[in-house]
Parts: sequence; structure tokens; C-alpha cells
Amino acid sequence: MILPDGYAEVPAGKIAAVVTSLEMTARPELRPDPAGGGFGLRRVARADLDWFRALFRRVGQDYLWFSRLRMPDAALAAELHDPAMELSALARDGEDLGLLLLDFRQPDEVELSFFGVAGELIGSGAGRWLMNRAIERAWAQPIRRFWVHTCTLDHPAALGFYLRSGFRAYRRQVEIADDPRLLGYLPREAAPQIPIV
Repeated sequence: MILPDGYAEVPAGKIAAVVTSLEMTARPELRPDPAGGGFGLRRVARADLDWFRALFRRVGQDYLWFSRLRMPDAALAAELHDPAMELSALARDGEDLGLLLLDFRQPDEVELSFFGVAGELIGSGAGRWLMNRAIERAWAQPIRRFWVHTCTLDHPAALGFYLRSGFRAYRRQVEIADDPRLLGYLPREAAPQIPIV
């Protein structure tokens, strides 16, 4: 459906976001890792669903991440336990504070399916450190492209961060979905910068 120029009505109880898809078709030169972050990457095989959803909320609640919260257990387990999915946690001092999920299921490409750090790490260099690991892992395989999408519900600096990391934008879409706070997937006070209508 093509929306007309100007405003388009978003029904009450829904949220709307402009989604930008980005890709890189060659491995970029990595930007320097931050000094002294004390970060580690812990690969998680056959993730416990409660652990995953808790980390997913910790990283994404402020941006209304909801897709894996509403996914039925069997479907989420099938995705996370697929050998072509690579799930890792950014850890510091034994605590999981970041999420990296790489999707290798399509031949010759990798999707940066989920990527983010907990709010207390924003500005610490953790995101840069984690992105460098993501780029290394993706391009360790014989792929032709590495891609991701972000949206206007994400951290305000996310799009610029992806561009500085070597991705280039190639598509823009509008996504409309039920507000996850009204459905009980996230607390009503989550993401106060996005009012409930």
C-alpha cells in the first residue's frame, strides 16, 4: 500500500514507526574498540526462553521491542535453537547487559536480527565494542551482505550508529502494530517518550 503525501491516521491503540533497512556488501574497517570497558561476549547455545525474554526486555523495553515477547514459546525456541542462528550476550562483571542475534539462515547473507545494550551502558562504548564483534562474526563467513533494520522507536542515535559502522540505507517503510503496553507485553510506563493513544 502506498501512503499519500502528508499525514496518515494511526488508529488508537496502535504504534507507528518509520523503518530503515541498511546493508553492507563488504567488510568495513572496524572502528577502534573503547579502552577499558571490561566487556566480554558469551555465546549462548539453546537459550532458555525466560532468560532470553528478560534480556530482550532489559535491552529493548525503552524502545517498545515486543516481537519476541509475543512470539509463542515453540516458535521462539525453534528460532533461537536453530543452528543457523547465533545468539550471544555482552557481559560485564558476570552480568548479561547486551544482546546480539545473528541470523545465518539465508545463503550468502547475515541479518543482524537483534542488537543492543542495556540503558546503563549507553555512552560507555559497549555498543561500539559489540558492533565490532558482530561485524567480525558476520564476515567470518563467505557472505555477500550483512543487513539490519532499525526504526524511529529505537534509540535516537541508532540510525547514525549503523551508518558510522559501515551500513548504508537502501529501503524505508512504515510499520504499524498494536501497542505492546496495551496488550500486557510491556508495562504501561515503558517508553514514556512514546505516549499511549
